Amino acid sequence: MRLTTSGLSGTRLVIAVCAAQVLVQMGAFFWPVLLPSLAPMWHLTNGEAGWITAGFYGAYMLAVPILVTLTDRIDAKRVYLLGVGLTIGGHLAFGFLADGLWSALGARVMAGIGWAGTYMTGVKLLADKVDKKLMSRAVAGHAASIGVSGALSFACADALAQVYGWRSAFIVAGLSAFVAWLVVALSVPGTAAPAARATDGGGLFDFRPVFRNRSAMAYAQAYCIHTLEMNALRGWGVAFLAFVAASSGSSQWQISPAYVLTGLGLIGTAASVLGNEMAIKLGRRRLISLAMIGSIVVGGSLGYLGTLSYGLAAMLLLVYGFVVWLDSSSLTAGAAGTAEPSRRGATLAVHSSLGYAGGFVGPLMIGYTLDAFGGMSRAAWGAAFLLVAALMLAALLVFRWMRPRELVGDRGTDA
Repeated sequence: MRLTTSGLSGTRLVIAVCAAQVLVQMGAFFWPVLLPSLAPMWHLTNGEAGWITAGFYGAYMLAVPILVTLTDRIDAKRVYLLGVGLTIGGHLAFGFLADGLWSALGARVMAGIGWAGTYMTGVKLLADKVDKKLMSRAVAGHAASIGVSGALSFACADALAQVYGWRSAFIVAGLSAFVAWLVVALSVPGTAAPAARATDGGGLFDFRPVFRNRSAMAYAQAYCIHTLEMNALRGWGVAFLAFVAASSGSSQWQISPAYVLTGLGLIGTAASVLGNEMAIKLGRRRLISLAMIGSIVVGGSLGYLGTLSYGLAAMLLLVYGFVVWLDSSSLTAGAAGTAEPSRRGATLAVHSSLGYAGGFVGPLMIGYTLDAFGGMSRAAWGAAFLLVAALMLAALLVFRWMRPRELVGDRGTDA
């Protein structure tokens, strides 16, 4: 059995970190599920609702360069526990205090900073402790745990809110994150020795060597638009299906939007793991290019075709989720695997910050596009998703031009 540098088996380490990610991620998408009911109750415009969604990703984007880069010098476990603590505070603040735009936004910002201290920090914990051939699979497993929890987040929010009220849902999310804190604190060993320092002469927060790494940056720019698309879908998917159900007169026996998004997340999780295995067999660049082409085709048609009927909208969303998530772990593994080892934390910080810059823009872009077209309508949804597809086309062209390196073990590299 492969051991980590701390003596803990690699398998047990992956299980512990992935279990913690499931628990800490559980409340991440409670707000998008409850948006259709809370937005009118708080008299929010679509743009204001988009700000609450985007605030989570904006906070992440600003905090992640600091928190993840610190793991190149200090124990990643300490940063992780800080992130979980902030996540607990964000969810509890939303559950107890949120009553409108600013209080909800503040709570989501706190949760977003917490997420910055857990997501890529978890990747760093794994990437530093397994060999290069196993690293992409460890990252894929980590992404799968996030996907499973994100999917369950939609169903849990809907069920908890219906039975106990929406405030109780966020309180439960905070308690789930607290269990994650205990899992990591008690089962994941710390690292006593400091990480090796970079040999390029730059300081800890000198990101210039990262930006000069053409291969890592190719994966990062693609991840930026990938996350824009993913968070636009997760942030507005429930509202899109609710609009289709209302405008098409769908009967009440149809699967609820929250459960469709749960299915989307589970399918996406399987697609992410499958995509990484396909990247190993087909080549990482080829797999990522195919996934991006699929996103362009399905996403560009979703707003127009999906508004014809609820069943068609749900089916297209599930297909869309598959192609969107297909290259998710492959992109992050590509950035981590082509990073200079002593700057892996900084590289993942830049990768994640660019990704969640896209994640910040995506929900806002959908909200303001809907408002620009006079509110929710077939034309407005069509324009919103078509804009996402156009950005993905641009990202595909840049990715092909930059031609990043494959990873050790991918097709075309030494085994």
